[in-house]
Amino acid sequence: MKALVLSSGGVDSTTLLALAVERYSAENVIALSIYYGQKHKKELEAAGKTAEYYHVEHIETDLTDIFRFSDSTLLEGRGDIPHESYIEQVVKAGGSPVSTYVPFRNGLFLSVAASIAISKGCGVVMYGAHADDAAGNAYPDCSEEFVESMNKAIYIGSGNDLYLEAPFAGMNKTQVVAAGKRFGVPYEITWSCYEGGDEPCGKCATCLDRRAAFLANGIDLR
Repeated sequence: MKALVLSSGGVDSTTLLALAVERYSAENVIALSIYYGQKHKKELEAAGKTAEYYHVEHIETDLTDIFRFSDSTLLEGRGDIPHESYIEQVVKAGGSPVSTYVPFRNGLFLSVAASIAISKGCGVVMYGAHADDAAGNAYPDCSEEFVESMNKAIYIGSGNDLYLEAPFAGMNKTQVVAAGKRFGVPYEITWSCYEGGDEPCGKCATCLDRRAAFLANGIDLR
């Protein structure tokens, strides 16, 4: 079977890429990276490095125009990235998605991935959502309910030829990194920070989560 992996160049999707290569072998894995108008391209550069590391086909595409109506702070020119934890942001949001949520981004990503996967003869799309992102409705398109619904839609819409797999949906980031550690994932070439500086800011929520997950697994990386 061939697999298409949504690859952002971050911790979760790179761990997923390693899992896919382990399961299906590199020649049967495709990494798909999507630019959508985010503040920088550091993560896409990292995605290219991880695809090269694992010797898999790498496809890039651009959905920037679709998100031109969004005021997500993750996007270029839309305000500052919050320098606080997801827990703090979720409390302030009161059950609404956090300010870095891009409206239905992952739904669009998965639809694009499904179309490309069908055309490339894949049997599965792999998606690296995990439980921490879905907690408190911070990113509702990372929840297990969302994954289940998208899997059903993709399976039906492909004529029962393609399904969605999100093996980390019930895991937290510390558990994801623990799995990646077993696979020997090269986390030093990944990028998670929402800012686009020369070094990770260490203050945005994804930097804080990344660092905590690494330390919990005895890995001293930012």
